[in-house]
Amino acid sequence: MNSSQTTVADIRQILEAAYPPYLAEKWDAVGLICGDPQAEVRKVAFALDCTQGVAERAVEMGADMLVIHHPLLMRGVNTVAADTPKGKVIHTLIRGGVALFAAHTNADSARPGVNDKLAELVGIKPGRPIVPKDPKVMDKWGVHVPADALPQVKQALFTAGAGAIGDYTECAFQWEGEGQFTPREGADPHTGVVGQPYSSAEMRVEFVAPSSRRAEIIDKLRSAHPYEEPAFDVVEMAPTADLDTAFGLGRIGELDEPMNLKEFTQQVANALPETAWGVRAAGDPERMIKRVAVSSGSGDSFLDNARALGADVYVTSDLRHHPVDEHLRAGGPAVIDTAHWASEFPWTQQASEVVAAGANVECEIISIRTDPWTISAHPDNGRG
Repeated sequence: MNSSQTTVADIRQILEAAYPPYLAEKWDAVGLICGDPQAEVRKVAFALDCTQGVAERAVEMGADMLVIHHPLLMRGVNTVAADTPKGKVIHTLIRGGVALFAAHTNADSARPGVNDKLAELVGIKPGRPIVPKDPKVMDKWGVHVPADALPQVKQALFTAGAGAIGDYTECAFQWEGEGQFTPREGADPHTGVVGQPYSSAEMRVEFVAPSSRRAEIIDKLRSAHPYEEPAFDVVEMAPTADLDTAFGLGRIGELDEPMNLKEFTQQVANALPETAWGVRAAGDPERMIKRVAVSSGSGDSFLDNARALGADVYVTSDLRHHPVDEHLRAGGPAVIDTAHWASEFPWTQQASEVVAAGANVECEIISIRTDPWTISAHPDNGRG
């Protein structure tokens, strides 16, 4: 393969740098779903869901890779036979030479991510998350690595959550030095001979990482490092957190000018992709709106958080009757309920820009509306 070619692995690396896998919720299933990491990529397609129609369109348009938000195989399956719905999708993609990649709750929590795009569309500058994921304690690491193994070790560490500072990822500092050791009886050294002192050039790389990721980073380091016993040190730093730039689910922000709920609901409807469902609101239509909370996708679990953070309105999807009724009775903010698809589909534009900036490939968004709701009806009062 030509070393200048872009591969599935290259696109995966770009996406995981933008939407780090460690940000995904524990129940989630993100990353490469099918495809050969070494396969060449000339064209990348983007969609919210990988339905059969989307898969067929990706093949038809000549895409080599399809990037989606909602994982196709979220729950365990015991078959991907071609006569099952998900199996048919997988077979369509594999036969068509299309790799499939999902960035889900990691893209929700990333900055910028799904929630930032939603916040900007409804008219606010995305500030703090509704539910921050940034830890309050960070570690400062120093790791010694042979120069030829440095790229693979760094990438393993970054994938495990190391090197993220604010809006920047893969942050590190490195310099060259000389390491030495004497392997004792029973050792199986990568370099050197048992019983003889050995020294060679090594690189020291330093980076920061959340203390909560310490165990996983150590595991990744030991797996990726060529030495039996990697040399590293970890120093716990003083607690620090800037909520306005923290990773996490949802966003809080303020409108440039206040408006009433009726006006703001229309603004949201105008900003999001059109669906049969449309946009609905709960609350006094004349209530003035300034402070806005948003959460892409299903967000009724954050109703109390939106109230605690002093929001005037909470924009999310998939809301249910009883939680909203109880929320309003308890004095919570007004609520705007959008179609799930509409609140998240705009992210496909952001993701395509991320890939286009990182690789010389063609990027195209599949515009198929995968919102399952197709009809919305209101009484015609006997007319027609």
